[in-house]
Amino acid sequence: MDITCFRDPEIYRESRQLPASTYNLAITLLARCAEGHLFVPIRSMQYMAIVDAEEFVFIDGERKCWVDIAWQDFKPQVRDALNQPVAYNAVFYREDLSVIMMRLQSEFPLALQALINKTTLDGPARIIKFPQTVKS
Repeated sequence: MDITCFRDPEIYRESRQLPASTYNLAITLLARCAEGHLFVPIRSMQYMAIVDAEEFVFIDGERKCWVDIAWQDFKPQVRDALNQPVAYNAVFYREDLSVIMMRLQSEFPLALQALINKTTLDGPARIIKFPQTVKS
């Protein structure tokens, strides 16, 4: 599926933290997509999230192809552990989206969980062997 998205001029941006469980689940689902992007319907809000390696964008069902909010500049590499939150920037393209942003933070993880529950795994899991480190 292809969707062309448009953006109004940026209204403002703010630094935020995404819970590790949400970020890890989104990246896990994205890794399973051969197309390089993941569509996540957030039915409870009538929103669509489009996840790719660079950003997560959120589109209102009424405005169809106009981005309302984008989560960008994820910094997972600065974490010390996989269970720590991931810093990012939330970019707003419309005024008065604070309530929508609060809802997205609670509804997006639920939508990801619903999506992974529907996903079938093709093939066996791969085990990655990490080199053993010798402590001095």
